[in-house]
Amino acid sequence: MLIKQPFDEFLKFHYERISESHMKVTLPIQPLFINSAGLVHGGIISTLADVAMGNIFEPDENQMQSVVTADLKVSFLKGATGEYLVADAHLLKRGRSLSHTDCLIYNDQDQVVAKASGIFVTI
Repeated sequence: MLIKQPFDEFLKFHYERISESHMKVTLPIQPLFINSAGLVHGGIISTLADVAMGNIFEPDENQMQSVVTADLKVSFLKGATGEYLVADAHLLKRGRSLSHTDCLIYNDQDQVVAKASGIFVTI
């Protein structure tokens, strides 16, 4: 089960749960996402990482999120271009209230374009 949010549907995310602690999310690149340098805007990449890491955690019975982001760090390693981006997110440590995650973002050439880490608070 995944979190149901209109924002995620608007961005056309495709979800693939690999395991209970591993999630992949694919984002088709749309012209709207391209900045004036011809690259995917960093905010889009950050959103992709945040959504992938947040969806590691099972939603409640109403498909509402069970965690919110407390801390998000994104490092951009290469300009992102192509047809799509893939976020590969892993749970590092689940705590009673805080959980730590990591995520790598790949382009359609399987090159790492960004890496992210997040801390999520159980709500």
